[in-house]
Amino acid sequence: MSTTILDTAHSAIKNWWLSILLGVLYLVAGFWVMKTPMESYMSLSIIFSIFIFVSGIFQVAFSISNRKEDSVWGWHLAGGILDLAIGILLLSHPLMTMAILPLYVGFWLLFQSIMSIGISFQLKSNNFPQWGWLLFWSIITLLFSFLLLANPVFAGLSIVYMTAFAFITAGIFRIFLGFNLKKINKAIQ
Repeated sequence: MSTTILDTAHSAIKNWWLSILLGVLYLVAGFWVMKTPMESYMSLSIIFSIFIFVSGIFQVAFSISNRKEDSVWGWHLAGGILDLAIGILLLSHPLMTMAILPLYVGFWLLFQSIMSIGISFQLKSNNFPQWGWLLFWSIITLLFSFLLLANPVFAGLSIVYMTAFAFITAGIFRIFLGFNLKKINKAIQ
């Protein structure tokens, strides 16, 4: 029998609230970006850099706290380390960040959405009834990443709204996942 996140769920999902917290951070960032579209592009690049860095910290904490119980904790750790590295790079080079922000955002969201699609299918393989909603929000986030990567020049002009929508869809996914992990945790106990 293959090992999945649900096979080791008792301890692995004890920190379900981290997914919800990360989702709330995504939503706050998304709505803030949408509410303040006239803020300078430099401000957006700095805030985005800090957000990715903080997201990496949460993902690394989640993976390390579940390393003994979760056989796929390495994927969470890899995502967190990638977020930390990108956050540090973005914070250390703000002018470069402004020039290539659409590509950073696009590739970062591409990685996040592919990881989310994988989690959705793991839930499906364990007959979890609401896996389709997770897959739906993952695909929406994937589409936003493709939009950013397809035309970075255009994306540079509309990065504010595209980033806001991508954060919101990723936030909805994370919150939905967190509440479902909480349900699984209660069912196990």
